[in-house]
Amino acid sequence: MRNFLIAGNWKMNKGPASTRELLDNLTNEVTEAPDKVEILVCPPAISVTSALSAVEGTDIKVGVQHVSYEDDGALTGEISTGMVLETDATHVIVGHSERRQYFGETDATVNKRVKKILEDDLVPIICVGESLEQRQKDQHHRVVLNQIKAALNGLEADAVSSVVIAYEPVWAIGTGETATPEQAQEMHELIRDDLADKFGEEVSDSVQIVYGGSMKPHNAEELLSQTDVDGGLIGGASLKADSFSDIISVAAKLAG
Repeated sequence: MRNFLIAGNWKMNKGPASTRELLDNLTNEVTEAPDKVEILVCPPAISVTSALSAVEGTDIKVGVQHVSYEDDGALTGEISTGMVLETDATHVIVGHSERRQYFGETDATVNKRVKKILEDDLVPIICVGESLEQRQKDQHHRVVLNQIKAALNGLEADAVSSVVIAYEPVWAIGTGETATPEQAQEMHELIRDDLADKFGEEVSDSVQIVYGGSMKPHNAEELLSQTDVDGGLIGGASLKADSFSDIISVAAKLAG
């Protein structure tokens, strides 16, 4: 059985001081990850060291929301994987729909970032998902499979076994809308079957495929109960210690 991954994507929220406050509240409730549940928070880059300090001595991991595919250079505002490696951060979100929509991320640059992240022994959380228009036109399968094909282009099976894939229907991000459990399972199963076809059953069975798109305490159990849903990449609900810990508790119950 794959571990659940309950990951918080804080987006552009929480500076260093408010990061410590939130994580102090969270660690009052959660100090040890339940069996077969991994806990991850991804604050803004400026708050990563504060987050790492706040979770020291716990099982909570820290990641970042974006990296460059270059090692260094005249790239104002970017951070490199080398910088991440100077911390104890472990994961990198890549290809989130907001990066694609607002900052020019493309399938090609996602692939370059994924390769760089893996090269430096970090874990990429590769975001894929369709827009509402694409779903209404019955293009969602093709769109998501093409995004995965591009993101994993040029990778060998052993490298693919180290990635996390986050299925995030764009129409459910920050809207309060959520894919039904059946819709989520359909897409996660599609992704897993595609990985099996391309990289083999062993790789497919090992890859965590998490759901992103308004997962909250009230719908977490239905979503996490699906066979191929291995956790959540959680936005708004990860910014409150009680709601995030409630989702962790749901995962712990199902994992147990």
